[in-house]
Amino acid sequence: MSAHVLARRILSRLLEQQGAIAIEQRRAWRRMLSAPGVLRTALATRVGPTPRDVVFREGTLSLLRYRRQTPATHAEPVLLCYALVNRAYILDLQPGKSVVERYLERGFDVYLIDWGVPSHEDRGLTLDDYVNRRLARVVDFILRERASESLHLLGYCMGGTLSTLYTALQPRKVKTLTLLAAPIDFSGKESLLHVWTNRKSFDVDTLIDVHGNCPAEFLQACFLAMRPVQNLLEKNISFLENLEDGRFLSSYFAMETWVNDNIPVAGATFREFVHKLYQSNQLVRGEFELGQQRIELTQIRCPLLLLTADKDHLVAPASTRGIRSCVGSREVDELRIDAGHVGLVVSSKAHRSLWPAATRWLAERSSRSASFLSPTLS
Repeated sequence: MSAHVLARRILSRLLEQQGAIAIEQRRAWRRMLSAPGVLRTALATRVGPTPRDVVFREGTLSLLRYRRQTPATHAEPVLLCYALVNRAYILDLQPGKSVVERYLERGFDVYLIDWGVPSHEDRGLTLDDYVNRRLARVVDFILRERASESLHLLGYCMGGTLSTLYTALQPRKVKTLTLLAAPIDFSGKESLLHVWTNRKSFDVDTLIDVHGNCPAEFLQACFLAMRPVQNLLEKNISFLENLEDGRFLSSYFAMETWVNDNIPVAGATFREFVHKLYQSNQLVRGEFELGQQRIELTQIRCPLLLLTADKDHLVAPASTRGIRSCVGSREVDELRIDAGHVGLVVSSKAHRSLWPAATRWLAERSSRSASFLSPTLS
């Protein structure tokens, strides 16, 4: 290669590098100049935007009823039961990313349980308290208010486990059961939570004896440690690369609000959940007792819909599917999506495909409301 050709190539490469540096410098300046807009977006971002009313309270629990613009077209209301970990507004995060919105659009009356934040005085609350008292009273209140014999129950994550326990005990009050990434069969080792809660390495009794409740900080640290690269590195890089994208920033701040809005779990409930489920898998083995009652999953005979996420790192799809062979339901359907545990409820993909199908499934198994069937009086 001649010296002339080599010099031209070196010059060309230097010019390319200088061009790339100039482009990145301009991007850096735009990012710096966008700082005031980023701050405004952060302050303006709101979560849980759908209008609602608190219609029932017990202890820390609040029951939310969402307002409809038109009468419901289905007789049976929908009750959304979230987990005792984090906050329930993940099911109504933002416009367009709201499970509540999807069921309202489909013509249902929608209720959501906000379990609230347990105090140190609540450390003795058990699964029996949550299922046979608080959840049971919520269901009875809704059925009285709507003059209905049954409702549609949807449980997300740990809330799905609670919903399963309730349905097994009160099958006549549940028209359909939808389990959204719900841990049921704890025999697998796909999730790190199953590994970390192994009785040989995790002393749940000492944790609860010392703290009373399971601390929110402990739970947050566990969740972050499950995906450290994504949670601590990739997320922040993505944020810096999208400082000029208002829609991205709004979604980012909404998710950060929820992710960092951690709450403790009542000590007795956390102890029981770890001992009986994570460490002993009593539910699918037919050994689980709630209060003085043995839970028989065969008592669940209503139509059952399983919603799973292929990339769920908290609750493996196999854990939710484990209920199939245990229930008495003749109809067990599943909808799955290529997403993670939270993406199942907030991702654009889920709201384009999974939730229209899930709400349609429920509508097809609902009765028409009397007000919808009645002719309009002039």
